[in-house]
Amino acid sequence: MIAAGRVAGLVALFLVCAPLHFASKFILRRSAWPPRFLGAAAWICGARVRVSGTPAAPHSLLLANHISWLDILVLGGATGSAFVAKDDLGHPLVHWLADLNNTVYVRREQRRAAKDQAVAIAAALACEQPVTVFPEGAVGPGDHLLPFHSTLLEAGALAGRDVVIRPVALDYGKLAEEISWFGESGKDNVLRVLGRRGTIPVAVTLLDPLAPGDRKQLARQAREAIGASLGFKSDAHSPIAPAQ
Repeated sequence: MIAAGRVAGLVALFLVCAPLHFASKFILRRSAWPPRFLGAAAWICGARVRVSGTPAAPHSLLLANHISWLDILVLGGATGSAFVAKDDLGHPLVHWLADLNNTVYVRREQRRAAKDQAVAIAAALACEQPVTVFPEGAVGPGDHLLPFHSTLLEAGALAGRDVVIRPVALDYGKLAEEISWFGESGKDNVLRVLGRRGTIPVAVTLLDPLAPGDRKQLARQAREAIGASLGFKSDAHSPIAPAQ
């Protein structure tokens, strides 16, 4: 019943926001409704978001840890960010909704296309909307960070203007392992999270910009900064693996 109520709420939210989005695009040639939709959708799904740190400036490349599909709603609402996602998002409706928020699609398994993918992200950074990358490349288990892949971070160097690269820590606290999508099918995780009672406190911490460096240095700096923010300080809980 809880899941059904939340799904109904999301449908109602979409029916309100979609016309406003398209009207804004038609009249103003731009729309602030996608991040508003994402933030409200996160609230309907139970997330109670607390944001700290200096707001993301235009042309920012944000590097965040990844735990759940809920991250998209939380981060989109908190930062107004577009996202870099795998090109196969499943249902066409999900793909269409992602398009409305200017999602950049990549195929991570095609290593030969890595340069083209970085160029596509660099082109997105030329717009004012911040862009978020999940350097782990997959959802983590919630109690430690996976290795950070550095390939897509080349976008910062390829962008045609100065780009600020900032780590962002998503902290679900004691609920992290429960919320995590790790080792579970997407459908099962969505239904379980939507069906749980109570709220989900989540802290979004926008950390200080990274010092200039090559992509492997940036990946290492971001991982260490996010790990420290989340309290993953031991080698056992946050093994440092070579960036790829």
